[in-house]
Amino acid sequence: MANQVSEKIAAVLRKLTDEDKVQKALKFIEEDQENIIQKQIELTLIPAPTGQEEKKAKRLLEMFAEEGLTDCHIDPYGNAVGIRRGTGNGKTVLVEGHMDTVFPIDTKLEIRRENGWIYCPGIVDDTRGCAVVLSVIRALNAAGIETAGDIHFVGTVQEEGMGALKGMQYYCNHHPELDASISIDGPGYEAVTFQATGIQSYEFNFHGIGGHAAGAFGKVANPLAAAGRAIAKISDLKVPEKPRTTYAVTAAFAGSYESIHAIVDKATILLNFRSDSQEELEKLRAEIFRCMDEACREETERWGKDTITYDFRHVCDINAGSQSSDAAIVQGAVAAAAYLGCQDVKLEEGGATNCSRALEAHLPAVCLGGGADYDSKCHSLAEQFREKDAFKGAQSAFLLALLCAGTDVSESII
Repeated sequence: MANQVSEKIAAVLRKLTDEDKVQKALKFIEEDQENIIQKQIELTLIPAPTGQEEKKAKRLLEMFAEEGLTDCHIDPYGNAVGIRRGTGNGKTVLVEGHMDTVFPIDTKLEIRRENGWIYCPGIVDDTRGCAVVLSVIRALNAAGIETAGDIHFVGTVQEEGMGALKGMQYYCNHHPELDASISIDGPGYEAVTFQATGIQSYEFNFHGIGGHAAGAFGKVANPLAAAGRAIAKISDLKVPEKPRTTYAVTAAFAGSYESIHAIVDKATILLNFRSDSQEELEKLRAEIFRCMDEACREETERWGKDTITYDFRHVCDINAGSQSSDAAIVQGAVAAAAYLGCQDVKLEEGGATNCSRALEAHLPAVCLGGGADYDSKCHSLAEQFREKDAFKGAQSAFLLALLCAGTDVSESII
């Protein structure tokens, strides 16, 4: 995909970066890197599994207040919010990183700095995003820059796993004044996520009578066998490579060692499926439910004694979303990265980031990385963050925030 930047947007960026205050802010971000890393470390050491972000939110909110943001509060959903008011003549922009991590509350969190790397679960995803949010605020203040539009700086909750990006969804749905959204998530600064992968996750429960493994044999149908039939049918489904579409049975459980000699009365499978196309996502959903219906019918007919039924719980539902690669906010992100030295900005088609919820709310939106290196091993206990040139992620977010909000010398590009 070609990374084209219109002359109009290129001209706005040139006008912006010609300003002494902007150059001062960019230099400040670089020189302030160690201070921001210390804040990143402090936040990383506060455990924050999805749904348990309260302590991290409280500390991040204190940091917002320390940097002079107004209207600092924890919203009803748990997001940490601070606002930097503009002059009133520009666009209202959201700059956010999510506070939750994928690690259990009792995970050992210990910082190790070695050979230019920092090692600790959560040091990147997405504590680095929260640190970049702070870096942008500090740079604006240090350089005395007034934006035309307000900027909402937010630490969001429930991005990961079962959270299903719901903190971001809540914020976008309750702030109709927003004109654009910039998420910071993940490593690097050379990629721009500008589309949304649709995601659906389900829990399916198969029900029957159950009974003794031998005594009830031939007298009852087996819910676990029905689940197995469903898994086999799903595994045979064919999906397109483009738009990228995937599925996976992610868990299956029934019975126990104690009931090893029993036919279960309930079996459960968990299923996740995704597509960069909402149309393909809905087609796949229909096929999956067909598999469930057939599996229950076939297991019932096999024994002819009772009826296997199923019910389900919809765990996660995120719509696929798209905006043009020529959208102004995408061009602005590409232009900012190129200005900072990236010669080949990668446009990510699809993605599972908070950008998805912003696009769902019909906002121009992108997700940017928060550093300058991709080898993060995120979502693992070996998660690591490279310090060299990490400030470029913050510089990129800073420039894009100005391009979107506008200043007294440069108009908003959106």
